[in-house]
Amino acid sequence: MQESQLDFYKRLGHAIALQFGAGCEVVVHDLQAKDPDHSIVWIENGHVTGRKLGDGPSHVVLEALHANKDTVLEDRLSYLTKTASGKVLKSSTVFIRDEEGQIVGIFAINFDITMLRAAQGTIQWLCGVEPTSPKEPEPIVRNVADLLDDLLEQSVELVGTPVALMSKDDKVRAIRYLNDTGAFLITKSGPKVCKYFGISKYTLYSYLDEAKNSEAQE
Repeated sequence: MQESQLDFYKRLGHAIALQFGAGCEVVVHDLQAKDPDHSIVWIENGHVTGRKLGDGPSHVVLEALHANKDTVLEDRLSYLTKTASGKVLKSSTVFIRDEEGQIVGIFAINFDITMLRAAQGTIQWLCGVEPTSPKEPEPIVRNVADLLDDLLEQSVELVGTPVALMSKDDKVRAIRYLNDTGAFLITKSGPKVCKYFGISKYTLYSYLDEAKNSEAQE
């Protein structure tokens, strides 16, 4: 590996290690080293895997060392690895190539996600809800006026048509929803519903009767 290449990957690796902290190991293997058994020519946060400068190759490095010139090796990104001590790592392996496209080194990132995976299960448990519960969070209103506003919006969402474009059947369906959810138990809800849907008090009662009758027939 050329010195200019090694210098670049050292600087890149140092930046990545600082960005993600002490749990992120970055290592450079020189596949053209005189002694392949000691391929690591640069490493930062080696405590993640317990390796140090001058240590030997990994499985991916051996694969690259034994590949012939006609073998096409692709970078391996975002895959899981495990250390001898049981740490689970999220790893990425990038092959360093010369001007002719031949692999001369490996730039690898190994990020310790052991604790994150343990926390993931706890977080899912804490944030989880019953499978049958609504997918969208139910709003918590501050007063009955806000509650009626929310129910009116929900009735429109149920119908799926803006109020201005609603047919009579659409409005009957919306008012049936309001009745089923107890909206008309709210004081002075009738006038507000009439204004919202652009109907008279008489029409509201008519739609309510129609909604109740259709429910009884189901």
